[in-house]
Amino acid sequence: MGDTRQSPERDIMEYDVVVVGGGPAGLATAIRLRQLAAEANAEVSVCLIEKGSEIGAHILSGAVIEPRALAELFPDWQAQGAPLNTPVDGDEMYFLTGPDRAVHFPHWMVPATMHNRGNYIASLGNLCRWLGQQAEALGVEIFPGFAAAEMLYGEDGAIRGVAIGDMGVGADGEPKDSYTPGISLHAKQTVFAEGCRGHLGKQLIERFALARDADPQHYGIGIKELWDVPAAQYRPGLVVHGAGWPLTDGATGGLFLYHLENRQVVAGLIVDLNYTNPWLSPFEEFQRLKHHPLFAKTLSGGKRIAYGARAIAKGGFNSLPKMTLPGGLLVGCDAGTLNFAKIKGTHTAMKSGMLAAETIFRALREERAAGRELAEYADAFRASWVHDELQRARNFGPALHKFGTWLGGTFNYVDQSLLKGRMPFTLHDRQRDHESLRPAAECPKIDYPKPDGKLSFDRLSSVFLSSTNHEEDQPCHLTLRDANVPITVNYARYAAPEQRYCPAGVYEIVGADSGSPRLQINGQNCVHCKTCDIKDPTQNIVWVTPEGGGGPNYPNM
Repeated sequence: MGDTRQSPERDIMEYDVVVVGGGPAGLATAIRLRQLAAEANAEVSVCLIEKGSEIGAHILSGAVIEPRALAELFPDWQAQGAPLNTPVDGDEMYFLTGPDRAVHFPHWMVPATMHNRGNYIASLGNLCRWLGQQAEALGVEIFPGFAAAEMLYGEDGAIRGVAIGDMGVGADGEPKDSYTPGISLHAKQTVFAEGCRGHLGKQLIERFALARDADPQHYGIGIKELWDVPAAQYRPGLVVHGAGWPLTDGATGGLFLYHLENRQVVAGLIVDLNYTNPWLSPFEEFQRLKHHPLFAKTLSGGKRIAYGARAIAKGGFNSLPKMTLPGGLLVGCDAGTLNFAKIKGTHTAMKSGMLAAETIFRALREERAAGRELAEYADAFRASWVHDELQRARNFGPALHKFGTWLGGTFNYVDQSLLKGRMPFTLHDRQRDHESLRPAAECPKIDYPKPDGKLSFDRLSSVFLSSTNHEEDQPCHLTLRDANVPITVNYARYAAPEQRYCPAGVYEIVGADSGSPRLQINGQNCVHCKTCDIKDPTQNIVWVTPEGGGGPNYPNM
């Protein structure tokens, strides 16, 4: 373990490298560092902290996984038992034209980037659990249930590490009997791998102006359910993607249906967060989607066993910030390395972490890592296949945003399949997602049907299946810059869209019938998707870390 000493305020633990986040990017960083240390017979102390109750507890992805980076990290991953057990053996694409109609695209009409032969349908949470075991076996110190709540800086302004949030603080801000002060983790280099819209990564991007030369990041919200289905409706290895209904009125996104192992099927919908109608509810759109025959023929008679939601950073190459700063690096979805043209980010996240590890290890060996900005990471990233892959896919998202699903899809077919991403120009989308909402009075209301309890469900029963839990007597982690804005602006102008874009029933307007509306925040329901932090039209909602261990506890997601 790293050296520990007592300060008047906190314990301080010293490491060579601290990794914030136990997703694929953070775990790949930690593993590669320890692999390199073992190869060189060198000692490199690596600590990884994860806000979830265990590695994998907060991990949610489709997921169809391209094993390229995994094979680089562990060439014998299959022999070692990595949980990628269902190779893709069927790949289908549809455009839904109505509640009971769909157009099937032949394979040759699907952009080449969306072909999935050679990939695996898997639970990313389970893959992260396996990676966590490999990391610990290599000597990484992993601390689940500890949330990095605060940045630590040296006198020179360089990152010194992070502070773990205090435990046992009451909702009134006062220490309870169970109070335990957080620990300060100091490191020569700190790697931020918090995933999409990371709490600390967001602060660093702003503080160091890392996105100054990039397009605004763009996002979607992905909503996912895991089902046990009857054997006659199950085809292991089948991947179904699509677009269209129920998203209308300029809203875009994509649907997915993946047949996992053990007669389990993943059903999901991604809604791009640049939609304009504040009456739209991504959760309700997903519930409608499951009644379409494309989904119903697979899910009917089955049992829903898990639910979750997570924001997705989909801006791609054009939205990548500078990823180096004094004393630290951004990797994975904290930087936005997901390839939305493939609807995949695990392989790119892992590769970015591996490149970061190799950069840091060289700096440690040369005794120039402490507090330094490792600019050579940018050179290594530019020389890698992940940079080439993202650069070729740079037009995919902007084309859909600018031209819509049909024309944008045609553009992407030419760009990705015929030109292999070598279009001689670059499209840009510089409107931020939260700026796209129109006033509620200018938009048609959307009448969503009541759930039937068989294919469609309400929010609270869904959140129950995410096993979400927070200690109720703690400060609310969904903070407001101005407590008046939710009523004077959001409610008055946009009909309180936070009630609808949140997939967990966190935000409610109460007292409207009596003429005294106010926003009630049910923070204990939060599944940490970050959508409110992204889509709030006034950017008044700021997501901060709750006590470590709180939030969802996703099984097999």
